[in-house]
Amino acid sequence: MDLFGKTNDWETKLAPILEKYKHRKHPLEYQNLYQLVVMVVLSAQDSDANINKIAPALFEIFPDMKSLSVSNVDALIPYISKVRNFGTKANWLIEIAQTIQEDKNIPLTMEKLTDLKGIGRKSANVIMREARVPAEGIIADLHVIRVTPRIGFIPETKDGNKVEKLLMQILPKNIWGEIGMAISFLGREICRPTPKCEYCPILKVCQYRFKTI
Repeated sequence: MDLFGKTNDWETKLAPILEKYKHRKHPLEYQNLYQLVVMVVLSAQDSDANINKIAPALFEIFPDMKSLSVSNVDALIPYISKVRNFGTKANWLIEIAQTIQEDKNIPLTMEKLTDLKGIGRKSANVIMREARVPAEGIIADLHVIRVTPRIGFIPETKDGNKVEKLLMQILPKNIWGEIGMAISFLGREICRPTPKCEYCPILKVCQYRFKTI
């Protein structure tokens, strides 16, 4: 058996969190695909709670991709100035809007999403998951990066792309679309930096419990 469980049936072992979190909406409080794309770009290295807080005023002025495409960075910045790296993100959003032009043109494939400024694989996976299109990867946000080595089926690394690649090698494609977000919700609610192991639905298969006995 491989040290990190490649021969284990992780689909079965992770079934309790898939059942618990499947199809739960992402914590970003978006109302449509346009808002999701904008908020995902803004949330990089920032908190979902902060993006949710500034979003209503932002979308009142920029309700769709078209309104954003005919604007400019200076007009956008006052509405996102409380977001980390707001200057860079303002440039990304204006470029995305000018590329896409209208909401109906928002792409929903990994290749086309990651061609857009400010959207990497993690962001693309989130957008595709929320849009309910077939997964081409696995969400690997900071919670997934922390939790997956703790459970014990991949080695520890801070590289989100490496985490995603390892998970894609281990987990069957039929659960890619939901498993990343399920692990993320587990990390947000239970498997926090100081974990609440007594509430964990997959405690029996988690390697961390052996380290704490």
